[in-house]
Amino acid sequence: MNPLLLLTGPPGIGKTTALRRACERLSIAPLRGFYTEEVRSGGVCQGFRLVTFDGKRRVLAPDPAVRLFVIHEIGKMECLSAEFVSAVDNLLALGRPLLATVALSSEGLIERINRDPRVRLVQLTHAIGDEAPGEIVDALKRWDAEATAGRPNPDSPNRPDGE
Repeated sequence: MNPLLLLTGPPGIGKTTALRRACERLSIAPLRGFYTEEVRSGGVCQGFRLVTFDGKRRVLAPDPAVRLFVIHEIGKMECLSAEFVSAVDNLLALGRPLLATVALSSEGLIERINRDPRVRLVQLTHAIGDEAPGEIVDALKRWDAEATAGRPNPDSPNRPDGE
């Protein structure tokens, strides 16, 4: 089972920082995806800048060579884009490995993702902030080892024991 590891928490908790630092530590290649950065003027958010992990602008599309897709952020603003929702829905339908940040609650795509039985939802808190990147990397490495060896992963959200 490919992992769907989602990070959540209130605004400003460190989801983006944890995701970026975890990706910097990962030795999984190729890694494809993006995160968004706020474009601010006078302290007010004016929009978002898309930043890809391979330094290029590109449409998120399925690629069999990619071992992990990374998305920051599946948020309310991003879900206003039908193209974005469609791309994420297609990625989920393919069952590909995914690491993403996601809003705490909403409707539509966010609600569907949060209820997906394949999802392991990690809620970040200030108490685990600095430890989160290492925990994310450890979980993804275990999932990767499981996928390549065909062994069950004790951290898999769909373990045979149903826990």
